[in-house]
Amino acid sequence: MDRNIIHLDLDAFFVAVERKNNPKLNGRPLIVGGSSRRGVVAACSYEARRFGVHSAMPMYLAMQLCPDATVVSGDVEAYSQHSHLVTEVIADSAPLFEKASIDEFYIDASGMDRYFGAFQWAVELRQKIMRESRLPISLGMSVNKLVSKVATGEFKPNAEKLIPAGTEKEFLAPLSVDKIPMIGKQTSSFLYDMGVRTVATLREMPPKFLVSAFGKNGLSLWNKAHALDDSPVVPYTEQKSISTESTFEEDTIDVKRLKSILIAMVEKVTFQLREQKKLASCITVKIRYSNFDTETKQVHVPYTSSDGFVLRTVLELFDKLYNRRLLIRLVGVRLSGLVFGNHQISLFDDTEEDINLYEAIDYIKHKHGSDKLMRATTLGVGRRVRMEMNMFNGRIIKL
Repeated sequence: MDRNIIHLDLDAFFVAVERKNNPKLNGRPLIVGGSSRRGVVAACSYEARRFGVHSAMPMYLAMQLCPDATVVSGDVEAYSQHSHLVTEVIADSAPLFEKASIDEFYIDASGMDRYFGAFQWAVELRQKIMRESRLPISLGMSVNKLVSKVATGEFKPNAEKLIPAGTEKEFLAPLSVDKIPMIGKQTSSFLYDMGVRTVATLREMPPKFLVSAFGKNGLSLWNKAHALDDSPVVPYTEQKSISTESTFEEDTIDVKRLKSILIAMVEKVTFQLREQKKLASCITVKIRYSNFDTETKQVHVPYTSSDGFVLRTVLELFDKLYNRRLLIRLVGVRLSGLVFGNHQISLFDDTEEDINLYEAIDYIKHKHGSDKLMRATTLGVGRRVRMEMNMFNGRIIKL
């Protein structure tokens, strides 16, 4: 039996929420993001995109391309509330659904009597979402998550697209390789340099060559080029927090060591946060003394997944928390108050370089493992290392 996998994606979600709250913005070029010259574009309307504006673009360049655009700073709370509303509508109707991000959902409609019946049900659900949320949303449907997502992206906004079973490879073949999910700027640039520009050409590449060039992601690229994807729709559950802690074999009072461990913990939990496309609004540090007394200190912060911001906050909390000068047997870090989003939302006032750095670090960790790239202070070396450098697609990344 063929699977029936539906992909739903809210059209220009941040822009749509801003326009719902302020109808005067309708029809005008609109940019959501940092208002300073060094800020970046988090999202933009289709009117602004016609001028070449796109997400993660430096704000000063976006304003040069589209000087008449209206810029708003964004409201993550409002976006989270509207995302929750759409989630509730889907939960009331869908037999099995996954919330992939703040504005993106998958539904497994396999087992319905007829394929057309499943698609018609999806179309009716889309209409219900738009009626109850007053937000635009597009859908794609096929036998797997990969092709459904590509279909939504290819035909949105206002898309309702069915890719019939057996036509997946034909649909993907003429598309640019950067239309495949998880192929970012660096990977697509590398493929372009090799003369691989379409999915059809990528399909002809030997799997061994792709593995040698891209590591474990090489086989994934080959499978995606052949429209192969058996990943399941993961039932949606609300995750309350992401945390990690460490109990030492011997109690310690070495503050330098303790802070190095906290730094490693922050790198771990913020990477997990970004991998899950989430932001946190509460940071907690925990310590347990040798006498088993346990103390915690937390602070509420603007939604973030930034290593640097979380790290500064964790170290400040630790300095305030550790005042008894007793031996410590455990330390921990917890991020809570989670919402779906990505670090571009939280970095409204960060620079293009900051965003590129996070993307590069996450790419390396995703490709080679989260333990392959870390700050020098977490390596256990005795001397201070001024700078750690990693080559990433011809660029030097300074940590």
